[in-house]
Amino acid sequence: MSGNRPFVLSIAGFDPSGGAGVLADIKTFEQHQITGFAIITANTIQTENEFIDIQWINLSFVIRSIETVFEKYKINAVKIGIIPNLHYLNRILATIKLLSPSTQIVWDPVLKSTTKFEFLSIEDRLNLNKILSKIDLITPNYNEIEILFPGFIQHQLRMQNEISTTILLKGGHNPSDIGADRLFLKNEIIDLLPSQEKCFEKHGSGCVLSAAIASNLALKQTPKEACKNAKTYIEKYLSSTSTLIGYHYVQ
Repeated sequence: MSGNRPFVLSIAGFDPSGGAGVLADIKTFEQHQITGFAIITANTIQTENEFIDIQWINLSFVIRSIETVFEKYKINAVKIGIIPNLHYLNRILATIKLLSPSTQIVWDPVLKSTTKFEFLSIEDRLNLNKILSKIDLITPNYNEIEILFPGFIQHQLRMQNEISTTILLKGGHNPSDIGADRLFLKNEIIDLLPSQEKCFEKHGSGCVLSAAIASNLALKQTPKEACKNAKTYIEKYLSSTSTLIGYHYVQ
């Protein structure tokens, strides 16, 4: 079906504008020469600058969809986007791990949309780290990391070894050095500095970045390589137009 292309699955919301969610992920997969699949966790009514409404997809339906895809295809990586609660996320993760323990998982913890709509509130912190241990990499921004792990920005060196997953802390909201990302590996912290590209804010940029990382992991890149190359991709995407929707094919 796909020649030698690896398979990557997006489990995320549907955004009619195509700037975020599974449509943005599929565009990103294609540009990385990945065969992409998608299972939606929510239907939304939105544009690139306005969020109107959301309907969550029943969890049992999502689990059945995951089981069907994994029974048919060898999925190399999964990117997870918006989910309504930690139980929903944990069931998805447990299903993937049962069906394919070697599949790499990237979670973009979208807690709020760029239009300030709240998707997920972290209520059960006791189970959070156990859930994160099933994930290979998460991609929070500076606002999200503080919701997930209060005090992380101030105590990041101490907290690094207390969190059971790799973290790419996105620098788009970095108040002191905008655009500078930090990759927290088990025994190393790597700064990924911005290039000189003139970038513009984009609706769904976090979706695109995490999908690019998942693509690179499926292509057997190390987490460091996957994040570094994804940063190059997202900067080209951010600089492709001055509007909130960008171009995925960038010269």
